[in-house]
Amino acid sequence: MADLDRTRNQLPLIQQHKEKHFTAGEIVRDIIIGVSDGLTVPFALAAGLSGANASSSIVLTAGIAEVAAGAISMGLGGYLAAKSEADQYKKELRREEEEIVLVPDTEAAEVAEILSQYGIDEYGPVVNSLRKNPQAWLDFMMRFELGLEKPEPKRAIQSALTIAISYILGGLIPLIPYMFFPKASEAVVASVVLTLVALLVFGYAKGYFTDNKPVMSAVQTAFIGAIASAAAFGMAKLVQPRQP
Repeated sequence: MADLDRTRNQLPLIQQHKEKHFTAGEIVRDIIIGVSDGLTVPFALAAGLSGANASSSIVLTAGIAEVAAGAISMGLGGYLAAKSEADQYKKELRREEEEIVLVPDTEAAEVAEILSQYGIDEYGPVVNSLRKNPQAWLDFMMRFELGLEKPEPKRAIQSALTIAISYILGGLIPLIPYMFFPKASEAVVASVVLTLVALLVFGYAKGYFTDNKPVMSAVQTAFIGAIASAAAFGMAKLVQPRQP
């Protein structure tokens, strides 16, 4: 009775304390995947073609084609990955359902073992409560034994669209200068500046949302993009046939 009264007294405290947690981790992860690849791959391609003395129109045409193909490929990859996670969850869910019915004592012992890892010695009441609620028991085993969270029903489609759109938005940035500068040698300079600024902003935002030192994240992201484009530009210059 005392425990019940104590719990009731704590409810107002819980209601007053509003915790602010970031809950859009999967969406942010998809955006990071799409934008980072979108900024880097077309950037390197444009720099490489510019190093091979291609015209701005050729660089722009090849870049747009790459962005379209990359968006489809990345989106499909995101869809298949999310679909595989959902299929794996359903498979493990069916297995746990069967085990709860066929070997309930073994599953109860597993609950006790999991609780003991958290320092809970008096786990009998918890085990008995879960026995009376099979759905809660199943959810507990999926989360704490297998470490699996129930995926959102539309997760696969959302992941595919988020990654694809992010890739397109990121991929168009390095190509913008080629729309205004006829000479690729001039456009590539503007593309480098524009893309490095975008990489710095994106890297900072990525670090901010992931609590991972925004300034350091910005520098690392820009550095990786610069290395990729420099490698592509240098390789194009290296293999370019010399004019007689």
